[in-house]
Amino acid sequence: MIRKFLVFNIALFFLFNLSHAQGFVRTSDLFRRSDDNSRIGRLNITQDQAIDTLLSRYIFYNKNLKGMDGWRIQIYNSSSRNAREVSAKVRAEFISKFPGIASYSRFDAPGYYKIRVGDFRTKTEATKYLLIIRRVYPNAYLVPDIINFPDLNHK
Repeated sequence: MIRKFLVFNIALFFLFNLSHAQGFVRTSDLFRRSDDNSRIGRLNITQDQAIDTLLSRYIFYNKNLKGMDGWRIQIYNSSSRNAREVSAKVRAEFISKFPGIASYSRFDAPGYYKIRVGDFRTKTEATKYLLIIRRVYPNAYLVPDIINFPDLNHK
């Protein structure tokens, strides 16, 4: 009985420390300005505490994301004996022919080497590039994938 109580308290302690380590974000902190210009007005936010909790969960969840749902064009897929070398050559050839489109080399078990290109948010955008790429790579096709977040600073 004492052993169960001790294990429960230790588990509760670690759970509390884990949840406390996430941090808490207040909405008023998100809209705080660093400059002290006296001509700028003040913003007072009055809201339920649950909104701050949901906002903190949303920020914590999105910090752990590695990308977003999107589309890529697969131009090479093979599991042959020399697939690694051939995929490197295909990727180098693609980079020289289409320098503005990102390319990604990928290995999937049980031995498939794949080359996927582009970071397209919509299928329509990917289809436009697919028609261009198919002139050089006739076996290219669209695949749903996790793509990199778009760079919002360069448009």
